Amino acid sequence: MKYVKAGVLDVGYAEAGPAHGPVVLCLHGWPYDIHSYVDVAPLLARQGYRVIVPFLRGHGGTRFLSGRTPRTAEQSAVALDILALMDALKVQRAVLAGFDWGSRTADIIAALWPERVKALVSTGGYLITDVKAQSEPAAAAVEHNWWYQWYFATERGKKAMEDVEMRIALCRHVWTLVSPTWDFDDATFERTARSFRNPDYAAIVLHNYRWRIGLIEGEPRYDRYEKQLAARPPIHVPTVTLDAALDPFTPPGDGSAYRDHFTGPYEHRTLADVGHNLPQEAPTAFAQAVVDADHL
Repeated sequence: MKYVKAGVLDVGYAEAGPAHGPVVLCLHGWPYDIHSYVDVAPLLARQGYRVIVPFLRGHGGTRFLSGRTPRTAEQSAVALDILALMDALKVQRAVLAGFDWGSRTADIIAALWPERVKALVSTGGYLITDVKAQSEPAAAAVEHNWWYQWYFATERGKKAMEDVEMRIALCRHVWTLVSPTWDFDDATFERTARSFRNPDYAAIVLHNYRWRIGLIEGEPRYDRYEKQLAARPPIHVPTVTLDAALDPFTPPGDGSAYRDHFTGPYEHRTLADVGHNLPQEAPTAFAQAVVDADHL
């Protein structure tokens, strides 16, 4: 593990590959951590990439520098964390690759700061949150998939997240639901679950899911970025989108539902028999998507 002060955080991150190689930033989702890339990182490092895998705010070794900083997690705040990390590490441009929160974060940086992004791998396609659209009901099956989002909106769910052992059990249950064919063992889960013991974990997760459905406000300092994101800005950088066929949140297909958001060089791939934690379930395919995006 390495640490660097970046923006409002002291960011914990793992790094692999040559120090002067082209940079790939791999961004994890929820409820996961940097170990989603434990097999992806060495594959890319062997091809000469400098691979940087940070804990997002509220996860693992990443800590806030000040107790006065609001523990919020609106989408632009997480994106600005990654830009601050790039600045702190003197990385001007990088390939950004992610899933879940990581895809959303990478999409935002590619849309608003394209000069910082050489290429993009976005699992699940275009994931920039439209808070206004989230206020409308979806089909029953879609609402069912997001059960924990509604749970976190309640006082009952808040209490569960604030209890460390209950939150860890909940996260493990989510793993089994969203990756139905991934046969992970206790050690694999427990290695990641250590990240869920971060003292700000509950606050960050609760704020993210409550904010995205419009139940609470974000920090005013991020309002101008959220206004830009509400316009659903296109992404012009070279992009490979990935869909996991068994991911309940993303109906598999040809990516046509979000194709119009990507206006640069583009490829789409659907991976059979893979669930939500795509980079850990299919590391070779994910690493190849990074290399291919870099050469689009």
